[in-house]
Amino acid sequence: MLYKGLLLCFAGICISFAARSQQSGIVEVNRDTLIVLLQHFRAENEINPVAPSMVSLGARVVDRSKATRVKKKGFRVQIYAGSNRNEAYAVQSRFRNQYKDIDSYINYDEPNYRVKVGDFTSRSEANNFMRILRSQYSNVFVFQEDIWVWE
Repeated sequence: MLYKGLLLCFAGICISFAARSQQSGIVEVNRDTLIVLLQHFRAENEINPVAPSMVSLGARVVDRSKATRVKKKGFRVQIYAGSNRNEAYAVQSRFRNQYKDIDSYINYDEPNYRVKVGDFTSRSEANNFMRILRSQYSNVFVFQEDIWVWE
């Protein structure tokens, strides 16, 4: 009997804590103005260069005839994942027709094919491009992996 009383008391305390944790409120975001100024300074002075695959999106242009291709850590946007090989190649072909300046890659990890696009040096570039692709493709994700960049 004593154990049932303690158990009921403990259950009541847990329920009251759960009820308090579900309260809603206003979230206030305070941004440091120095960080914003630093971001603008870095963008103006091209300290964080833009990936060449973003040329069609208004980014800086790289003369590929004088540049070399280097492998680095970066980001790609996945636009397809599935076991159908023909569908993977169809998705890649459709993407290439829409975005001629952006590279696309097909990986096969048994049993799935994955179509990933772009060679982005920063996650923010990949996220921006992912937002554009969300209206055209389903299940779009950003992945970190080795990419090819022109230098």
